[in-house]
Amino acid sequence: MIRTRTDDRVRVVTIDRPARRNALRPEDLAALRRAVADAETPVTYLRGAGDAFCAGADLDAVAGLASSGGDPENDADAASFARHGQRTAAAIADADTVVVCGVDGAARGGGVELALAADVRVATPAATFAEPGVEFGLFGAWGGTVRLPRVMREGDALDFALSGRVLDADEALRTGLVSRVVDDPRAVADEIADGKPGALRAVKRRVRDRREDAVQADAEAEAFAALVRTHGAEIAASRTE
Repeated sequence: MIRTRTDDRVRVVTIDRPARRNALRPEDLAALRRAVADAETPVTYLRGAGDAFCAGADLDAVAGLASSGGDPENDADAASFARHGQRTAAAIADADTVVVCGVDGAARGGGVELALAADVRVATPAATFAEPGVEFGLFGAWGGTVRLPRVMREGDALDFALSGRVLDADEALRTGLVSRVVDDPRAVADEIADGKPGALRAVKRRVRDRREDAVQADAEAEAFAALVRTHGAEIAASRTE
């Protein structure tokens, strides 16, 4: 299940199935997608309940897809399940709100992929990361093969995804999988929420923009001009402080 609450400028979204290490069923993916897309706060903080962030897809659901191997209809169901996860990851990446992912405990498979879709990934010292799908003949299909080499260097990304090995928080920091290791990731969400909402949205849009450089440069200039119009008086006043 997915729980939400709003604290001041931050919406807190919690994946809350601790008995299953917050593994996600199709209905949980849909609820998570809505929780992020509906956020009206400048920042959304994504976390897991209990001692894990997210174990990825619920293996009961995956086992159901695999139970009739060779059946073309089952292939369609498996592709649909992958696209379901992709839509949820895309909702996180494309949300108007800045999404800060706080990983405390294990992130596995789809849990790593949801974290990759977030704008900022922060780990506690207890965080661990792995893509174990290769051990039983799968791989991350919720956008992980696209986002992983954007976040990590290609060599580190391939090593991580192909080996299935577990990264601790320090190695996740070294490889760029997370940007900070802190005791309280929620504090990072609060820190970012101190920024002006319009500026936060503009920075996210510009950094996330995948269009060619010339188009991005024009969009960057237009977004900057819009912010100057909005906050001109405040900017001018800051010169005298």
